[in-house]
Amino acid sequence: MAADVINLRQARKQKARAEKEQSAAENRAQFGRAKHEKAVTRALKAKVEKALDQGKLEKPE
Repeated sequence: MAADVINLRQARKQKARAEKEQSAAENRAQFGRAKHEKAVTRALKAKVEKALDQGKLEKPE
C-alpha cells in the first residue's frame, strides 16, 4: 500500500508549464488574428462609423 513517489520540483515545473500553455492558448484565441482579418474588421468599423456620421443632424450655431 505504498503511495507513488513524486518529485515536487518536477511537479511544480510541470504545473507551471501547463498554466503557461493555458495562458498562451487564451492569448492566441484573443489576439491571434491574421493581418487581413484585422484589415477587414477595421474597414467594416470605418464603414459603420461613416454611415452613422452621415445620419447625424447638425446643430445650428
